[in-house]
Amino acid sequence: ARLGDMSAALRACRAAPALLRLASSSHEPRRARIVARAAKGAAKRDASSGLLSGVHPESVAAVSAIAERAQAASDRWGTEVTEFLDPALAADARAVIDRMADCEARPWGGYDRAERVRLVMGRREVLDGDGDDSFAALTDGANGCVALLQVSGNFMFDAADHRDFLGAALGAGIERDRLGDILVQGERGAQILATPPMAAFLSSAMTSVRKVPVAATIAPLTDLRVPPPRVDTFSSVEKSMRLDAVASAGFRMSRSKMSDLIAAGAVKVNWREGAKPKTECKSGDVISLRGKGRVEVGE
Repeated sequence: ARLGDMSAALRACRAAPALLRLASSSHEPRRARIVARAAKGAAKRDASSGLLSGVHPESVAAVSAIAERAQAASDRWGTEVTEFLDPALAADARAVIDRMADCEARPWGGYDRAERVRLVMGRREVLDGDGDDSFAALTDGANGCVALLQVSGNFMFDAADHRDFLGAALGAGIERDRLGDILVQGERGAQILATPPMAAFLSSAMTSVRKVPVAATIAPLTDLRVPPPRVDTFSSVEKSMRLDAVASAGFRMSRSKMSDLIAAGAVKVNWREGAKPKTECKSGDVISLRGKGRVEVGE
């Protein structure tokens, strides 16, 4: 029954782009919009139950495509590796694949605490094996699915942050899903995790960050320097579980200032944008504030 649910859901999600292309080719914009809305509605109905239940509406199409690749890997006794996924999409995809028979999804982003990860998908027997498709082989530091790019420059007088290094990489013409975490190293530069082809490309294409000349070189994953997490545990009693109340307590700032930051889009809940001050939080939610870190809501 679960395989049937999966097939129906995947067919519905795949139908949306196909129908949209068909309508667009006939130069009927209005009809294209109607067809697209109808297909999107069908995908949402199928996602509300069965394999894709619980998946965030914005992630249904992407998770459906990932699940299809996972099933294909299982069927042929091989593996599939996604591009880099943000934590929210990775969590949704893993939850769906966990419901599938004879298939697993294991995350790898270059180190154990990586936020952006690639999912290595396939049967347990294959992932635990010793072949080229095994999880051990695909996460090998030298020839695995994640490469390390060392970006070096003198940032003593022109400090660069995460967005500067990300902007320089994207400015070279690559897609965000080819990049993993970016670990800024102060005045020395940064370390960027990427797919191996993109790391090779950036090693020649990335020549400056802001106005600072840089040298980008591929390095072994053993050179990765991950700062230890700074964890502060504290208790706070709030009258409301609204986002502005919980986040203001967690980040120790006024509620009015936090409301302004939420309205400006600087705050995410469970790595998703679009939060509002009145959004209700619950235990286990992760609230992140740009440039300030994260707060996990306890019991």
